[in-house]
Amino acid sequence: MKEADAVEMFKALGQKHRMQLFRHLMKAVPDGLTAGDLSQRAGLPPSGLSFHLSQLEAAGLVNAVRSGRQIHYAPNIPVIGWLMDFLGDECCGGQPELCAPRWTRLGTTGDKPAMTDQTYNVLFLCTGNSARSIIAEAILKREGMGRFNAWSAGSQPAGQVHPYAADLLRNLNHDLSWARSKNWDEFAVADAPEMHFVFTVCDNAANEVCPVWPGQPMSAHWGIPDPAAVEGSEAVKRQAFADAYRMMNNRISIFINLPLASLDRLALQKRLDNIGKSKVEA
Repeated sequence: MKEADAVEMFKALGQKHRMQLFRHLMKAVPDGLTAGDLSQRAGLPPSGLSFHLSQLEAAGLVNAVRSGRQIHYAPNIPVIGWLMDFLGDECCGGQPELCAPRWTRLGTTGDKPAMTDQTYNVLFLCTGNSARSIIAEAILKREGMGRFNAWSAGSQPAGQVHPYAADLLRNLNHDLSWARSKNWDEFAVADAPEMHFVFTVCDNAANEVCPVWPGQPMSAHWGIPDPAAVEGSEAVKRQAFADAYRMMNNRISIFINLPLASLDRLALQKRLDNIGKSKVEA
C-alpha cells in the first residue's frame, strides 16, 4: 500500500455519517453488523446507508461478507492496522515502539505488523475436517500474507471436503487445489512441520469431542457451530456455511494482527482464548 491509499481512506472517513458507521463497526469487532443493525444504530435510511458503506468498502476499510440472504459488514482489520502503521512510521522521533500502547490495540507496533521475519505454522483441527477446519485453512492461506502457513486435519476425517464448503470457497475466489480431508496423524510424524499454533474449531455446545493436540504449540478453542449439522432447505444449509465462514474470517483477521513477537506466552494465550470466546452468533 502507498500514501495514496491512506489518503483515500481518510477521504472516506472525512464525512460524519461514514465516521459514525465506521465507529459502530469497530465496536462490533469481530462479528460485524448487518445493514439493518447499522441503520438502526446510526439512524440512517437504507439508501443513505448503502452509499456510505460503498464508500468505506471502496477505500478498503470495510469488508462485506454474504451470509445467506444477509450481508454482514466488518472492519478490514489488516488494512486498518496498516493505516495505523503508516501514521506511526516516524512516531516518537523514530522510536515507534514508544507508541505501542496505542498501536497494539489493533495488533500492530511501529512501521509494520508487530512480528519478526518468522513464519508461523498453524493447524486447525476438527472432528471430520470437511467444513470448518477447511474453511479456516483456506482463509489463513490467503490472508496470512506470507507470514503464516496453514493446515487442517481431523481426528475422524470424513475423507472429503463438504460440497457446500467447497462451493462457498470457490465462489469467494479461494484456490482449493490443496484441499483434502485428512487425519491429524499426518502431523504427528517425525518429519511433519512443527506447529506454532493449534486451534480446535469444533463446537463443544454441540456435544462434539474435540481432538487434543500433544506437545508445546500455543493452542486455543475457537468453537463454531457445525454447518454440516444444520437441517432445513438447501438455502438454509448454505447460509450456515456462509455464517461459519464469516465467523472464522473475523477471528483470523484478529489473530493475524496480534503482536506475536512482543507478547509473552501468558499474554498471548489470553489473547488467543479471548478470540475464541468472542460472540459467534449469525
